[in-house]
Amino acid sequence: VQLQASGGGLVQAGGSLRLACAASGSMFSLNAMGWYRQAPGKQREQVAVVTSGGTTNYADSVKGRFTISRDNAKNTVDLQMNSLKPEDTGVYYCSYTGWDTELKPLTYWGQGTLVTVSS
Repeated sequence: VQLQASGGGLVQAGGSLRLACAASGSMFSLNAMGWYRQAPGKQREQVAVVTSGGTTNYADSVKGRFTISRDNAKNTVDLQMNSLKPEDTGVYYCSYTGWDTELKPLTYWGQGTLVTVSS
């Protein structure tokens, strides 16, 4: 599975950005796509994930501000980020996790895209 992410950039606090990611290759019928981020000096953390069945999960810090959506037919996932805060700054990574017939998870990562929120 290959992931191509786009979006990101520099925005002032309170602004909005949209990230997009497209997956290609051999897909799994049971899968989840999502976004993680890594701030300078911190570990990578989950931001939002959506399963192939449409179930979503958000980090507490972004609930009510970020919305994840996916198009199963196109194998794409978007992250709409509103009311951005300086603490949202970081490198955002698109992820794809598929579960094989033995329910073993396989995770793939896209290239990171930098989001910078200025105060």
